[in-house]
Amino acid sequence: MRTDRLAGTPGRLRSFDPARVADLEFRAWVGYYLRDWPGVLRASIGLVRVGFGMDWVRTLHGAWLVLRANQLWAPEDNDPDGARRCMRRFYGLLKISYGQPRDVAEAARLEVDWWRVHRERQHAEQPHTGQPHTGQAHPGQPAAGDDPADELVGALTRLYTFLYDEPEAAVRLAAVYRTEAMDLSDQWVAEGCRLDSPLLAREHAALVRSYAALLAAVHH
Repeated sequence: MRTDRLAGTPGRLRSFDPARVADLEFRAWVGYYLRDWPGVLRASIGLVRVGFGMDWVRTLHGAWLVLRANQLWAPEDNDPDGARRCMRRFYGLLKISYGQPRDVAEAARLEVDWWRVHRERQHAEQPHTGQPHTGQAHPGQPAAGDDPADELVGALTRLYTFLYDEPEAAVRLAAVYRTEAMDLSDQWVAEGCRLDSPLLAREHAALVRSYAALLAAVHH
């Protein structure tokens, strides 16, 4: 039985405002690449509060842990073990609050694993077309072939499947749209992080689609 749910009612982890979560994650991503750590912290506080609904003490603690994980991950000579430790503590706060995830170490491993896959993809010596890679021919269907987005979509799908105890097919579309948002973010970074870039609006829209798809998959 899922411990985050009352009978007939989606639990707090399955109830969130996709537009607000998307906007806050967008702000966190922009702040991350500008190395605006106060901005990342502000966005992380909002993300934890809106996305997970913990009390303010745990929200502030959790946001600080997410910030530290990102700071440990950000440099070229980064500290993946340190990032995983911070995320284990973050997921520990969720487990204290809601009884989930069942294995905080595995949740942290899957979280930092998609960070790894994204970094490898971002820095791979491949031409960037500027077009979003969905990794699939039709929305909601598994991808075929050797699209370089496949591994990132897969890593995100595994995280969502583990956290929400849903089949991969149900949450894959959310992973596809989030990967599309990352493609646009990566192109924005490659073009110099201009705050007037039209890529930012497209990135924001892709994140809204991602969280709307995730909510549709888990809110039942």
